[in-house]
Amino acid sequence: MKEPWAQNTLGLDYRAEAELLGEPAAPIVDVHTHINGGRAAEIWADAAARYGVVQTYSQTVLDQAPAVRDALGDMVRFIAIPDYMAADKKHAFTEGFLERIRIWHGEYGARMLKFWQAPRLRDYMDSPEAIEALALDGPWKDKAVELAQELGMMVMIHIADPDTWFATKYADSSKYGTKVQNYEPFERLISRYPEMQFLAAHMAGSPEDLGHLSGLLERHPNLSIDTSACKWQVRELSKQPRDEFLAFLERWRGRVLFGSDIVARDEHLFSTDDTAYAAGQAEDPEQAFELYASRYWALRTMLETDYDGPSPIADPDLMMVEPEKYDEMSSPRLCGKSLPSDMLTELYATAVTRRVAKYYGD
Repeated sequence: MKEPWAQNTLGLDYRAEAELLGEPAAPIVDVHTHINGGRAAEIWADAAARYGVVQTYSQTVLDQAPAVRDALGDMVRFIAIPDYMAADKKHAFTEGFLERIRIWHGEYGARMLKFWQAPRLRDYMDSPEAIEALALDGPWKDKAVELAQELGMMVMIHIADPDTWFATKYADSSKYGTKVQNYEPFERLISRYPEMQFLAAHMAGSPEDLGHLSGLLERHPNLSIDTSACKWQVRELSKQPRDEFLAFLERWRGRVLFGSDIVARDEHLFSTDDTAYAAGQAEDPEQAFELYASRYWALRTMLETDYDGPSPIADPDLMMVEPEKYDEMSSPRLCGKSLPSDMLTELYATAVTRRVAKYYGD
């Protein structure tokens, strides 16, 4: 048995566990990753292949795109993102993003762009003008969507964050807004562009409330959602009664896509003090493999099996909300839903073909 650590609190052998799970109902397309660095990409590909993942749509940092493309070839499709680390944040999310969309489209075949609208993005902005430029109701988002239309692209949006964060990190609603308020400009944007396809990451930011998700999907036929942000989804979707979750997936068949939100980067391969962009989660190649494999194990186990027990991934949100009850190694209950094969096939493969792959000419 392996020594327990934050990405493997149960000491699982993720290679053996992949064999026990066997082949998925259909080859899996992961519509939401962040693959950076050639060696990390290779380790991710090893983990992905063992768990039946054959392709991904990655939000790769632009200067890492050549290495990732060389490492993964046809296994990767790119999503256009801004330069999050730029010194001039206003430019990066306005004129600079429009410039990068054209580069991503022309040089790397991106046919989707990403708006990261997490409330905490405000904390990274360097001026009130930069914060204003982020607005989903503002002119720069319209310019980006209109450019996407011109180039034949679709749009992914990260809107809102876990309820646990609104209870803690975002407790100051005068700065971050309430969770409900975060959805108001989101809905106005997707209503303005009914011919544009939108993909809302992380179960549209609301795995806690399937009724809210159904309302969004009912009001906006041009909207689909993905299952990314593994720890968050495992924690919250495990709480949903199986019959209600199945009814939700059946009602919205073809509009719920599989995603993991795995972040892979070469900084995971050695010890580093750099904590930017999720570095520090792993410190050598084997830990990097376990980090990536753990997400596929957890998601497939929740979706495919009747497992009922602790997740192998430590979840800091538990300690953040109830520090007297949980510590840094605590993990939530993972409750398997044993989805039927046809529903898994839709989730893993068919939905992404209908909603995303056509933009990429696949």
